[in-house]
Formats: sequence, structure tokens, C-alpha cells
Amino acid sequence: MTTLPELEPCRWTLPRALDARAMQTPDRPFLTMEGEGTQTFAQCRASAWDMAGLLRAAGLRAGQCVAVMSPNCHSAVHAWMGANLLGAADVMINTGYRGRPLEHALNLVQAEVLLIEERFLPVLRESESRLDHLRKVVHFRLPDAPDVPVPDGFSRLELVPLDALRHEPVTVVQGPTFASLASIIFTSGTSGPAKGVMMPHSQAYALALQTVRGLRLGEHDTLYGFHPLFHTAGKFICVYAGLLAGAHVVLDRRFRAERWLARIRECGATATLAHGAMLEMVHALPPSPQDSDNPLERLMASPFPRRIAADFERRFGVRGVEVWGMTEINNPCWCPLDEPLRPGTCGKLNAEWAELRVVDPETDLEVPVGEVGEFVVRPKKPWTMMQGYIGMPTQTLQAWRNLWFHTGDAGYVDADGWYHFVDRLGDRIRRRAENVSSYEIESAAASHPAVLECAAVGVPSGYEADDDIKLFVVPGPDAAFAPQDLLEHLVRLLPHYMVPRYPETISALPRTPTNKVRKAELRSGAIAGDCWDRKAAGLSLLDVARRVQGALRHPEDTR
Repeated sequence: MTTLPELEPCRWTLPRALDARAMQTPDRPFLTMEGEGTQTFAQCRASAWDMAGLLRAAGLRAGQCVAVMSPNCHSAVHAWMGANLLGAADVMINTGYRGRPLEHALNLVQAEVLLIEERFLPVLRESESRLDHLRKVVHFRLPDAPDVPVPDGFSRLELVPLDALRHEPVTVVQGPTFASLASIIFTSGTSGPAKGVMMPHSQAYALALQTVRGLRLGEHDTLYGFHPLFHTAGKFICVYAGLLAGAHVVLDRRFRAERWLARIRECGATATLAHGAMLEMVHALPPSPQDSDNPLERLMASPFPRRIAADFERRFGVRGVEVWGMTEINNPCWCPLDEPLRPGTCGKLNAEWAELRVVDPETDLEVPVGEVGEFVVRPKKPWTMMQGYIGMPTQTLQAWRNLWFHTGDAGYVDADGWYHFVDRLGDRIRRRAENVSSYEIESAAASHPAVLECAAVGVPSGYEADDDIKLFVVPGPDAAFAPQDLLEHLVRLLPHYMVPRYPETISALPRTPTNKVRKAELRSGAIAGDCWDRKAAGLSLLDVARRVQGALRHPEDTR
């Protein structure tokens, strides 16, 4: 392992980490972006300062938020780092957002400046009249993107090309502290819109540092990633961890199961990370005697699906390290690298960082060893977990009740101190590494004229800890309801990963005496109606998108 920058916890900020690494190993390769080439640590630092000057010229000041809507690219990384250098926070916007989810995110963080890759400008234009705070849109084009005209039709927002901004000198007397807001990451809502997790600098640094230690990353490692920067996995577990370790980070724009092993070989990756469904897609590909002929040594997985874990390690010659965590709390549980594989466990508590209990979700009283309850967590080091959901004090208090963060994940701890994730509590849906808001799906579907009422739930997808989406629909009186019409309607309003696979018509939703929908009955199959399966019908979301003239911005992601 490399010697980490000598920073005391009170100095855990991105600007200090960037300075320390650029001083130690300025000329080592740091970040290789798909389609763009490689920057050294010193080059990345210089580019981040340049971006800070451009963002300042666009009006960004300390204490504010800048929104960024872009695929993985150097400019997005520089914007994140440049904002932090100014003492501002970055907000990476999910590139699948459109319509109400996009408007909710931008309005909630009150960003006045948005840096956007040009392909997303048509989506932004659709929402312009409903954006309350945004005033300036700075746009840029990826180096390998086609040369297409910037769309017109904006009436209120000021559009400025990134290369037209005049660099404004940046002099920072005092940078952000370890308690300052560094980033906002959006995670799903279940009974409401998506929530913006407020992450202070110390939390972001801690997540990267936990990764460095858990995977034993060092200067001679190449860390391969493909998660988007609007996820903690792409941003902090990959790029930031590489910064602290002095490792070479190779970041692709998206995950491609059929190219996973080839990319490992091409970039010489010694470490990587993935979510369970991704690994199951790789494992499902036809095996080859040459699969183990690759440089990969360590694989961070969340989860490492028990059905394939042992065979995956054998087939690809890699050591799998399962972890458990979430954006709000980092990763409290790790499977130690020296311990043998234990399929089905999500690791042991890293007691240096957090306390973890298993409690009765109704009473918050701790349950006995071996009994299933809710995982609740609290930090041992200050400012290393989220400081709340921005603009949502009620949800923040509910999550942190009794001074513990309630994760909504159910599991148990065994007599040897290994934790086992069992299931999700409540209505949370998890699809292909995306947390999905049932509320957003239901709100969009309810706006269809043939829908009287509806309820969205997650149902097994065939991948471990992963869902497909079923939408139960009660048609209006005398309505001519057609599943394909509904899908076309939803494609216009929702990110592709929120569009249901199964629309199912029923006569009425099951409800409690207080009129709450009994979603447990819907998930269990106790309520049956006329179910239509988009995949069984041979209809992909790309097919639907073609009918609505480019409603999806990423047709390659419409699995």
C-alpha cells in the first residue's frame, strides 16, 4: 500500500486531499476517462482549479450548490472538485431524470447554476418553466460527441457555452472545513419524492478511506469503475478512493456485461467494484477456459450474490469482498480481505467507524442474536455520516429517531459477529443499482386519463437483491385502458429505470381501515389481476421510446 496523505480527521476535505496527493505523486496517472484519455494527479488538480475559476465566473460562490448533469467525463469530475475548492457543494443530477424528478431535484437544492452536457438540453427545456431557482446553464460537449446544434426555445434561462466563460481568478483565504457540505447525492423516496443526502467533507473522505483500507488499494493498483458520478460508488468509492491511494482510476461511462472482462484486461485492472445484479449478468455469459487469465485481484461487491459467489471467484480468479451500506451511512460492514468467502453474509462491523444494532422496527428495542430486525447505525467519528435530507426536516428526524439512523434494511447478526442482510422493509424498490421511488411512478401513472388509481411495488427480477417493477392499475369507469399506451405515457415523464415491466389491472387496491394501500399483499401475489409483461410481449423501452421521438436520452440503458 502507498502512504496515505498525512491528514488529521479535522483536515478531511477534498481540497486538502487533492493538494496532498498532487504533491506526493504529481506525475503518476490518475484518471482515465472513456473517450477522453488520462490525466495525472497534477493535471487533474490544475484542471479542477481552472474549473473553479469558470464556475466562479458563472456566479457560483462559497456556501452555494452547483448542479451537474453529465455522463462520466473529466469535466464532471473537475466541476465536483472545482466547486469544493470554492467552498461550494456539487449536486450530481441523475442523467435519467426528466420531468417531475428533474424539477424536484433542481428546485430542492436551489441551484442557480447548472453545468450540463449538451445532449440533456432538450430535457431541461421541457422543464424550464417549472424551475424556480435555476438562472444560468453552462453547457459543454463531450470530445467524442457528434456535432449537433444547441437546441433553441429557451425563454428564461441564460445559456452559456463553457468555453465562452472568462476565467475569474480564485483566491481562497480559508477553504471548507471537514464539517462543511461537500456534496448532495439523491437517493429514492418511497412515500415521497427522492431525497437529497447532505454529505459533509469528512463523510466523503471517510467513505474513500474505508475503501482504500478494505481493498488495500495502493499506488500500483488500477481501479476500474463504471458507476455514474451521481452514485457514491462512482464518485467516492472509485475516484476519491483512487485519489487517496494514489491509484490509477479507469472510469467508463456505463456498465456493459459483455465487455466487462475485456475492459479488465485492456486497462490492467487489479481491483473493481460492482452491484450484485451486474455480477449476475457477467456470470450468465458463456464461460471460457480463459476467464481466469486476467489481472483482477479484488472485487468489492454489494451484494456478492450467494448463488454465484464461489463460482465467480473460481471462474475469474478474483477475491470477492462483500460490503453493506448506503449513501447516508457509508459502508459499516465489510468482509475482511483475509477471511474466507462466506456466501450470504455482508461482513463484520468495522467498529472503528460505527455502531450497528439490530432492532425491532416497531419498538427500536434490540433483538437477540440470530433474530431478524432492522439495521440501525450511528457514527463513532464526527461528520462521517449524512447531516440530513436537504429541505426535508420531517424525513430527517424520522430516519434519525432515537439518535440512530434507521436504514430500512432487515437482517440479523450471528453468534460470530457476521451480519446477514435478509430483505428491505417497507416499500423501497431496488432496480439495477438504482433506488426507485414508488411515489414518482404512481404520480406519473395517475396523470394518465385511463388510470383511476395505482400502486407500484418491487417484485423479484431473477437477480439477487434486485427488483423489477409492477404497477397495479385500477382503470377509470368506462376507460379504455391499454398497457402500451400507459408505457408511452410513462416514458415521457420518468427516467427509464422507473418505467414498470408489469402493468397489472385490478378492480380495486387493497387498503387498511385508514385507507393506506396494503402493498405487502400486492408484492406477495395475494392480489391477482390481468398482468401484462412488456418483455414477454417482446417490447423493449427502446421500442417505446422510438414511438415518442427520443423521450429516452440513453437508449443503450433501456434493458
